[in-house]
This record gives sequence, C-alpha cells and structure tokens, in this order.
Amino acid sequence: MLSAVRPLIFLSICAAFSAHAQEKTQQLVTDGLQRLADNQQAQQQVSDTFEKTQTLEKKYIEELKVLDGLNMYNAMLQRQLDDQQKEINKLNQSINNATQIERQIMPLLVRMVDALENFVSVDVPFLAREREERIAGLRDLLVKSEFTTSEKCRRVFEAYQIENEYGYTIESYKGRVAVDGSQFAVDFLRIGRIALLYRDLSGEQVGMWDKKTASWQPLTERQYQRHITKGLKIAKEEISPELITIPMLASMEVR
Repeated sequence: MLSAVRPLIFLSICAAFSAHAQEKTQQLVTDGLQRLADNQQAQQQVSDTFEKTQTLEKKYIEELKVLDGLNMYNAMLQRQLDDQQKEINKLNQSINNATQIERQIMPLLVRMVDALENFVSVDVPFLAREREERIAGLRDLLVKSEFTTSEKCRRVFEAYQIENEYGYTIESYKGRVAVDGSQFAVDFLRIGRIALLYRDLSGEQVGMWDKKTASWQPLTERQYQRHITKGLKIAKEEISPELITIPMLASMEVR
C-alpha cells in the first residue's frame, strides 16, 4: 500500500514542477519579447536622434556657408564704405577750396567788368548801346545769388570773347550820326577796330570816326563813297570779299 502511494506523490511533484517550469518559461519569453520591443524602441529613438543630428549638422554646415558669405559681403561693403568716405573727404576738401577760390574769383570778375567798361568807353563807338547794355547786364548778374560763380565766369568770359571777335570781323548796321549840329540816319560799316565808317541813306554823304578828335569826320573824296558802298555790300554778303580802300586817320594815334 505504501509502495503504491510513492509513485503518485512523485507524479504529483513532477506535474507541479512541470507547471512551474512552463510558467517560468512563459515569463522568460514574455520578458524577452518586452526587452526586444524596448530594444527596438530604443533603436528607433537612436535612429531618429541620428537623423536629427545629421539634419542639424547639415543645417549647421549650410549656416556656416551663409555666415562665410555674409562675412565676405560685409568686408566688401566695408571697403566700399571706406572708399566712399575717402571720396567724401576729397569732396569736402574740394568744397573748402572752391569756397576760397570763389572769394578770390568774385573780386576778379568785378575788376574784369570794370576793365571791360573802361575799354568800351575809349574804344571806337560802334554798337555803343548794345555793348553798354551787355556790361550793365554783367554788373546785375554779379550781384544775383541765384546764379552760380561758374555761370558768372562764363558770362564775363563770353563778353570778352565777343569784344575780341569785333577785332577781326566786318559788319554793317543802321544808326544815326551827328555832324555839324545835324543828325541823320546812316548805314554803319565796321571793319574790325581799324575803321568805323558811315554812309547816309541817300548814298551821297560818307564819313568816318576820328579817334583823335572823338568825332565824326565827313569824307569828300569820291573814292571813299565808292569803297564804303562796296564794303557795306561785302558786310551784308551781297558780293564776295575783295580789297577796298579806307581812310586811316586813326593811325595817327599810333606811337
């Protein structure tokens, strides 16, 4: 009877041990699966972190390139600013110099206009009103602030150029002369500054300006009447230029 119980007890113990081993094995499998899942999750996190790191590194490299470009651009701008500052300094120096020059130019222009006026007053009296008005216009111009110094210089030099051109040009114009207390209309003939001649509208009376006496001197020689008439036609471009005979009383003043 006792021997029959022992196999039953052994079987019961084996069954209990097998159930415990199976439970333990199941637990190990479950734990293994959990660790595998945790490892997979950790690996995914590592992969995500690596990708993020790669992305950040790429952006960092791109930002470095941008920064390097900005540094080069800033350096170029700085060179441009330095060059512009040099130009500004030069301009300021030029402005200062121009101000000093302007202070010297204005008195010079005034003296030039005075000299021009004195010259016209003693010169052969051709186009007297036109020349006097030009000088008066220059005096008004010099005191007007709306005109620049360069424009004032240009106008004064232009007046001198006009006076200079009178010395080697020929022209005719109409006007009036006073001879022996009577005035009459005439055609004037100016030949440079050598001679200022006239012929009345009838063509009968001719004369010249005598610088020595500062008066009009009638000319009675018939040849002068013919040559003055020819000179007027040349000045009006009615005939081609040719030699004419003119009186030279003014030459008596030459020393």
